[in-house]
Amino acid sequence: MTDVIMPQMGESIAEGTVTKWMKKVGDKVQRDEPLFEISTDKVDAEIPAPAAGVLKEIRVEPGMTVPINTVVGVIAAEGEAVASAPAPAATPPSSAPAPPKPEPAQADGGTAPPPRPEPPKAAPAPPPPPADKPRSEMTVDELRQSRSSPVVRKIAAEHNVDIRQVPGTGIAGRVTKQDILGHLEGRPAETVAPTASAAPPATATAPAAGATPAPPPTRPSFPTGPRVEVVPMSPIRRKTAEHMTLSKRTSAHVTTVFEVDMSRVDALRQRHRQAYEERSGVKLTYMPFIVKATVDALKAFPVLNSSVEENSIVYRHDINIGMAVALDWGLIVPVIRNADEKNVLGLARAVVDLAERARSRHLKVDEVQGGTFTITNPGVFGSLFGTPIINQPQVAILGVGTIEKRPVVRDDAIAIRTMSYFALSFDHRIVDGSDADRFMAHIKKGLQEFDESAL
Repeated sequence: MTDVIMPQMGESIAEGTVTKWMKKVGDKVQRDEPLFEISTDKVDAEIPAPAAGVLKEIRVEPGMTVPINTVVGVIAAEGEAVASAPAPAATPPSSAPAPPKPEPAQADGGTAPPPRPEPPKAAPAPPPPPADKPRSEMTVDELRQSRSSPVVRKIAAEHNVDIRQVPGTGIAGRVTKQDILGHLEGRPAETVAPTASAAPPATATAPAAGATPAPPPTRPSFPTGPRVEVVPMSPIRRKTAEHMTLSKRTSAHVTTVFEVDMSRVDALRQRHRQAYEERSGVKLTYMPFIVKATVDALKAFPVLNSSVEENSIVYRHDINIGMAVALDWGLIVPVIRNADEKNVLGLARAVVDLAERARSRHLKVDEVQGGTFTITNPGVFGSLFGTPIINQPQVAILGVGTIEKRPVVRDDAIAIRTMSYFALSFDHRIVDGSDADRFMAHIKKGLQEFDESAL
């Protein structure tokens, strides 16, 4: 038997959503054959089968979100029995009253008085179901619990909320973070009875008679009607939203913008483009030049290649460049590993390969994790520049604006040059403005005086 587990598609990813199974129970599978699709806040990906055999069991159905390393299915070797259909649940006892039992006789031959009923006890909230428990063995309450993430269950436990009582708006009724927070906003605050040893503060004043607590703030929304369409977020969109909100709450975002003259890079690109295509079949774009200049700047300013762990700064000696790729269904960030060991040709090959496989959902697990710095390129859509949000747990992200010819002043004369705006968003907790600006100046100099020998 081989367990099929939910992989970790990034170091900050704690869970994933199964969106589709390519095989049914009883189907034969080959090793590395696409078996199922998952969605996280970093990637929508096809997960290959870890072994050849027969799909014996599917434990996590499409639409369910489970923690990483959860067993989502089982592959059996050919010849082993495929799991049979689950046995029907036991029929619940009839609601009709049971016939009275004879009462025990007392020593004197009479009957004992009926026992005094005990006061009812509050039923404890059910614990979350085991991560590897088969769906066929889960109760209805456990299924309800399984349709919530660990974050949601933690919030529910902290506020003493039974997840079963929270309406879920996610796929298959999953309770999302927004659902639990909305439930808490609409619930009156819990009151805690003071202990015997607790005395009221001396300065406390009695509330005014007839005073009522202020209602919780409500978020405005568009009115519904025939001209309004409501579409649920896709799993990757929902997780991206959560990840971006977390990043804004975590890092002290500051953005600095530099104008860069890309004329030399453009001239080198035009000069070597045909040779690159003939020699390697790779189109020479601006991105490999930008990655090369960024890598050189990260070597000079390693704090931009670090992360924050509580009160410590963790410096990464590997330079792994995340490259944001826009897809029709969201945004993912594949990683160019050991980018500092590649020349422009190697970077060009990596950029094209990762972008193509990201769009076809053929990225591997290790190709979307381990990034130490991210570059995003909204300029391909015409944006002059933006203020990108840091990809946690990194401390900076570089946004590249559109690259176009513009009139500029050179030597007291107006000249036409190929220009672009580069915007760096950085975490001001550990990156000072002076370091961020010197880092950007290093990138600018590297591009405007690009060394042709790096080609």
